[in-house]
Amino acid sequence: MNYNILITSAGKRVALVRAFKSALNKFFPDGKVYTTDMNPNMAPAGYVSDKCFKVPRVTDDSYIDTLLGVCTRHNIGMVVPTIDTELRILADNKEIFAAKDCAIIISDRQFIDKCRDKRETERFFTESSVTIPRRIDIDNPVFPIFAKPYDGSLSKDIYLIKSTEDITPEIRNNPKLLFMEYIDKSKYKEFTIDMYYGRDHRLKMAVPRERIEIRAGEINKGRTYRGNLVEYIKDRFDKIDGCIGCICMQVFHNTDDNSVVGIEINPRFGGGYPLTHAAGGDFPQLLIKEYFLDEKVEYSDNWTDNMIMLRYDDAVFI
Repeated sequence: MNYNILITSAGKRVALVRAFKSALNKFFPDGKVYTTDMNPNMAPAGYVSDKCFKVPRVTDDSYIDTLLGVCTRHNIGMVVPTIDTELRILADNKEIFAAKDCAIIISDRQFIDKCRDKRETERFFTESSVTIPRRIDIDNPVFPIFAKPYDGSLSKDIYLIKSTEDITPEIRNNPKLLFMEYIDKSKYKEFTIDMYYGRDHRLKMAVPRERIEIRAGEINKGRTYRGNLVEYIKDRFDKIDGCIGCICMQVFHNTDDNSVVGIEINPRFGGGYPLTHAAGGDFPQLLIKEYFLDEKVEYSDNWTDNMIMLRYDDAVFI
């Protein structure tokens, strides 16, 4: 059995690497947490991991063979993806890795497609009895309008349109943009819910965290929040076919009337997961129990409410 772990596209995910190293050390003190990056010398998380391996861009034809070679040579038993662009190709090839006793912690391709295309995500929310933002006809606008690409990530190419003058030809003629009502942030708070799904595709833990301040698309200040969101999520998403491991769901929540508006789902670890981990949501430990120790994981809500995270910049000096 291989008990080493590989975190792909490590970049700046120092806290995530540390979380996996801490969890692995509890069960397998000799286990290693490795990372990959296109430029290991410039990846801070690579210096925190036991070793960082250079890999080509995920769209390169040699990406899968390179990754498989790393896993084979270094006894990798678990691969943890971290970026959107690699999810589909890893889902398509996870059986190849499984044949080498290496589990890629990734949902089935069908579920990933629902998450990566926001039009499909809207349909999934609606089928799960979750309200979604009302679509707006750009030729008959009702302001303000929020626009985002159906396949976007990291808050790229998003627009807040307040008047007709804001509707530039670039915006109007962009075939990927979805136009929808703007959710009033004076009434709704923005939340990301970190959710762990077992190998049986059932929810084992859900930790909502309020996105108090955002920088470059990721939470910079936040707090865990129990409220009624946990039961709301458990009632609607207790089981998701094809879903395993960590996913993060973004919603707007009105804490006065308890209404919820679904926004998007990312089938991977989110950038703000370190807050969930600090609050007791030890997803790396759950993964090790399921995939290395072959234990059955039960549902738990044993995590700390109202824990605040205040992020700041740090540096690695080489």
